[in-house]
Amino acid sequence: MLTDYHIHVERGPYTVEWLREFKKQAEKVGIEEWGISEHAYRFVETSHIFMNNWVKERQTETMKDYLAMIGDAREQGMKVKFGIEMDYFPGKEEEISRFISEYPFDYVIGSVHWIDQWGFDLDEMKEEWDKRKVEDVWVEYFNRIVSLAESRLFDIAGHIDLAKIFKYIPTDDNFLLEQYQRVAKVLADNELTIEISTAGLRKPVGEIYPQPTLLKKCCQHGVPIVINSDAHCPEDVGADYRQAVELARSVGYSEVQVFNHRKRIAKKLG
Repeated sequence: MLTDYHIHVERGPYTVEWLREFKKQAEKVGIEEWGISEHAYRFVETSHIFMNNWVKERQTETMKDYLAMIGDAREQGMKVKFGIEMDYFPGKEEEISRFISEYPFDYVIGSVHWIDQWGFDLDEMKEEWDKRKVEDVWVEYFNRIVSLAESRLFDIAGHIDLAKIFKYIPTDDNFLLEQYQRVAKVLADNELTIEISTAGLRKPVGEIYPQPTLLKKCCQHGVPIVINSDAHCPEDVGADYRQAVELARSVGYSEVQVFNHRKRIAKKLG
């Protein structure tokens, strides 16, 4: 079984025709379970959760149109799962919970892209990294991953070491091991699935999320996985999955999770 639950269709219209291009690629590369997980910030219904100028320029869609696309696709026989990628913001748990509860999601991906008003993975905000101590950023980032897990609002934790995107990585191995250990334990304690994301191979860091040591820690703690591409265009659906499967097996995984109505079931990997 291969999955791809982290797919964005935002570069085209919310139509079945556009969605079909992603379906074709999923079939081509042998993806058996796939779903769309648009960024929640794109929808006007989330304006009360987080807002700044960057988000405001991109908050142009409605959940009604998103739901309609999924509904139309299913009526035409397309087996596509309905998901969302939700940014986690400390202190906004109630607002996030209310938003999630209003829609029939098959799964909810929780991600951390922001530290306060800093979008640390955005090219246009990259220079902020040079103004901060890398270790402090990583601690704050993982603090938020821990809080995300403890909130129990989400089904899947997205790209859990995204902080490495621009290669600003602490050089102290003991520091990193300490962070990895605490994150893996909290993910396990709160029964959260993580994604092995091939998107990192298409970013400056040039490697899969999460890196092997962190992934192995997660496996040792019994944290389940899905494999995702974080595709923003059809050709990236299922990209570099051979590497992802090899990495998963190398650290001890033999199963992936599939989701339906926010319930997960384990299936054989590959």
